[in-house]
Order: sequence, then structure tokens, then C-alpha cells
Amino acid sequence: MDTTTAPAPAGADVIVRHSVAEDILGMVTGTFTVSLGLFLLTTSGAVTGGTAGLAMLLSYAGGLSFGVLFFVVNVPFFALAVWKKGWDFTLRTMVAVALVAALAALHPVALGGLTLHPLYAALGGNLLAGVGLLILFRHRASLGGFNILALILQERLGWRAGYVQMALDTTVILASFAVVEPASVLLSAVGAVVLNLVVALNHKPGRYLGA
Repeated sequence: MDTTTAPAPAGADVIVRHSVAEDILGMVTGTFTVSLGLFLLTTSGAVTGGTAGLAMLLSYAGGLSFGVLFFVVNVPFFALAVWKKGWDFTLRTMVAVALVAALAALHPVALGGLTLHPLYAALGGNLLAGVGLLILFRHRASLGGFNILALILQERLGWRAGYVQMALDTTVILASFAVVEPASVLLSAVGAVVLNLVVALNHKPGRYLGA
């Protein structure tokens, strides 16, 4: 009996792992894109969802550094990541969070004070953040916090990560009424929808195989 493995049919999906160089470049590109998007948001006093949004609210309320707060609020979620996703994913996520925190301090120095239309800042900032998140997801990383929970629910229950993230982000956006002006909150809500639609429509189970 012939036991030779038959060649894969034409057009069949083949999983090809990212190389180390590809992962490094992906992490740098993803975190830079996210941090630039968050910088656009802060220039207009807008917020976003997730732990980034929570760090923004705390920064606005207490005048503390966003980068430091962003890392601190993610610490409890790292334990969840180790438990459910393993050390490889967790370490990548910790590096991504640290890079975003560092780059968040770099952009104001490099770009100075920008004056942006609030609608442009809210939509453009969240669009960049969404694209950056996609890049990180595809290199087995995240930005911690709600990202970790959303990815776990997608893998375990089949729920779309973007829609889960959107529901969680809504809570943060509503909480921002206590700190941010109502007009900025409404723009932030529209921007958060944009961010999560980018993730929901592009990050689906089985669609991307270069993991």
C-alpha cells in the first residue's frame, strides 16, 4: 500500500510561522501605530476604551504620566494571560505594553503640541490604534487588559474579539463622563466603535494563518 503523503491541493492554506525578525518588526510597528493613535486622542482630550482608556482617565484626573499608569493598570491582567495564554503570549504582551508606554512619552517630544480637530483626533486616533492592535494580535501579542480577555473569549467561546472588546470599552467610555466633557465623550464613543469594528471585521478565527 502506498503510504506517501499526498501533496496539499492547490489553494490549500498552509500555516507559516513568523520568523523572529518578522515578530520584532511586527511588535515595533504595532506598538508605534497604537501609541501614535493614543497620542492623537490625548491632544484633543478624548479617551478610548480598555486599559488605555482607563489610564487616560486617571491621567486626566490626577495629572500623572499616561505611560506609567498604562503599565500599572495592566499588571493584574498579566496573571490572567499567564494562566490562560501561556508565558510566550504574556511576555510578548508585557513587551508591547512597555513599548507603548515608552513611545507615549516620545511622541509629545518629537511632535510637540498639535492642534487637531476633535473629530479628526477621535476617528484618526482610534483607527490607528485598531490597526496597531491587529498587527500585535497577528504576532501573538496584545496590549493587555481587555485585549487578553477578549482574545480568550474568542478562542474558548467563539465570540468575536472586536465585539467583546466593544462591550467592555463601552463601560470605560461611560465612566469618562465623570472626568471628560460630554462632547468629548460622545466623540470618544464614536471613535471606540471605529477601533473595534477594525478589529472585529479583520480578526476572525482561522482567517489569518501567519501566526
